[in-house]
Amino acid sequence: MAQNVTYASYLDLDRILAAQHPASGAHDEMLFIIVHQASELWLKLCLHELVEARRHIAEDRLRPAFKMLARVARAQGQLIQSWDVLSTMTPHDYSTIRPHLGRSSGFQSAQYRMMEFLLGGRNADMASLHKSEPATAQALHAELARPSIYDETVRLIARRGFDIPQDVLDRDVGVLWQHSAQVEAAWAEIYRDPKEHWDLYELAEKLVDLEYHFQRWRFGHLKTVERIIGFKRGTGGTPGVPYLEGVLKQAFFPELLSVRTAI
Repeated sequence: MAQNVTYASYLDLDRILAAQHPASGAHDEMLFIIVHQASELWLKLCLHELVEARRHIAEDRLRPAFKMLARVARAQGQLIQSWDVLSTMTPHDYSTIRPHLGRSSGFQSAQYRMMEFLLGGRNADMASLHKSEPATAQALHAELARPSIYDETVRLIARRGFDIPQDVLDRDVGVLWQHSAQVEAAWAEIYRDPKEHWDLYELAEKLVDLEYHFQRWRFGHLKTVERIIGFKRGTGGTPGVPYLEGVLKQAFFPELLSVRTAI
């Protein structure tokens, strides 16, 4: 019965607040755990909104998609700010925790990988990293079989009458998007006359917001790692800072960036 619901019971706070299990005895481990747990909750919200936004875009119902994409951008702001909190941890603080992490790493975050896949940063090898968790691996591979949010956007502008080559529309959605001069030309037409194509123009800018915030999150990750562990390898075996520098160069929606030079 609704009248028996309390703040704590509705939010399941007993389980949430009992989900922190420090292993090192170090004071700062609670900070480390909570920042990462909170980030996973924000990622869960981002995925919830992005899946629905993609469906609305595919159905050419952009107004509700705009609200969802704007909400994701705000949630990304929370993810970005989390690095400011984590960066209060010093190298010595982290050194007391690191031996207890084993080979666990943020690199293994399935929700982060799912968000990357949804936006179009697709690499089947990344899904295979989760083969020890069959349900997770299956969900990631299933996402690779679906059009990304950008695939659905380009299909939409094709249906609106813009000249998009058939090979772009029929491409293998499971691989990374490659820049298309014809797609850039379509966006250039939209950007040169936003009043005529206002909803597509607004959709483009909402996607640019997502890319912008995602790259800010990546940059914050890089600088926090650099500040705390320098150029040591990551706990999951990644190269650490050099790997993070490499992903900063990856774009989800390349034509939405290159079109700014073209117009």
